[in-house]
Amino acid sequence: MRFLYSIGILFYNAAIHLAALFNYKARQWVQGRRHCFDFLQEKCQGKEHIVWFHSASLGEFEQGKPLMQLYRTQHPECTILATFFSPSGYEIKKNDPTADIVCYLPIDSPHNAKRFIAITHPEKAIFVKYEFWFNYMHQLKKNDIPFYYISAIFRPSQYFFKPIGRWFAQQLATCSYFFVQNNESKKLLNSIHIDQVKIAGDTRFDRVYDIANQNYELDFVRQFAGNDSKLIIAGSSWEPDEKLLKQLLEKLPENYKLILAPHVIDAKHIEQIKELYQDFPTICYSEKGQKNLSSYRVLIIDTIGILSKIYKYSYISYIGGAFETGLHNILEAAVFGVPLFFGPHYSKFNEAVQLVALKGAFSINTYEEMLQKCELYGQNQDAYAAVCHICKSFVQENLGSCQKIMEIIG
Repeated sequence: MRFLYSIGILFYNAAIHLAALFNYKARQWVQGRRHCFDFLQEKCQGKEHIVWFHSASLGEFEQGKPLMQLYRTQHPECTILATFFSPSGYEIKKNDPTADIVCYLPIDSPHNAKRFIAITHPEKAIFVKYEFWFNYMHQLKKNDIPFYYISAIFRPSQYFFKPIGRWFAQQLATCSYFFVQNNESKKLLNSIHIDQVKIAGDTRFDRVYDIANQNYELDFVRQFAGNDSKLIIAGSSWEPDEKLLKQLLEKLPENYKLILAPHVIDAKHIEQIKELYQDFPTICYSEKGQKNLSSYRVLIIDTIGILSKIYKYSYISYIGGAFETGLHNILEAAVFGVPLFFGPHYSKFNEAVQLVALKGAFSINTYEEMLQKCELYGQNQDAYAAVCHICKSFVQENLGSCQKIMEIIG
């Protein structure tokens, strides 16, 4: 079965190389891996106590970051190696000081996995949330290197829990320990005879709490808000989200302003957003210069890396993706204790399900549903404060995941 899996990986690799002829992101994926082993050979030479963290992309890296920081605090002698599968993670975080060495993960072939382990000699490996690369797992087990999955979530629909997935389930069993987010995940792993499992929650709670407690001010946001504006911060928006928010803004009083941070910030999409909001005074972050930002009603964030800090200034937060692509990170907003809104497709996101049940977050299909809540909060400050309290308490009650993990991995 491992042979068939490896053949499948080779076909996958070939498909990405073909796509690289036409697709920029695929081209980054290919080019970034060309000299990966030479880079690792140079950077790992003479290094001891290497601890390997692997993330699929940017979100998973941020999820693993508080554990990296805590691990370094408790083991200052270690060298942290961070690898990425996706260019969208690597390109943004390749110079992040949290890790000592940052690179792409070579494709999961038997040869690459063996060579990677031989060069890096990690003391332990930590995979964030998912990314099940079975040749790497095989080499880690073969070399008696403990490896762990943190903030993991499993669902009954996954192939591990089907008769056809028996071999894959056996590979999971080689993992030293799973740190899962909920009881359902634990029960599912137990059902395939994997007992090295602990419910440790989600390390993202620790991460967003750290960000929220940093002492910072964003002057441009304060200038945009002016004296009495109520800011709606919309993070990681897609076209359906942007159309809904435009309809909402048309109905709200003028003291409501919108900061829109789209998930895709290429020039084409930014122009589409500007055209959509042409009836409102609109400006991009990159255009702000010395302009009087308070005279605008819509601010488009056409850069990356600052959204999690902008949420601090929100009166209400809207999280994009739940109309078609999948809900983005709601905890970055929830930590600041404000009402959250998003589209209808959120059932795969445990924290969203919980916050909707607690009535700290609201799933909507139309702008009218969000408008009703805005009108309620404008008339009833106690109702608004109650929702804010729910969100803030939810984050605080779920802190401590990293410490629970460190108690076991040492």
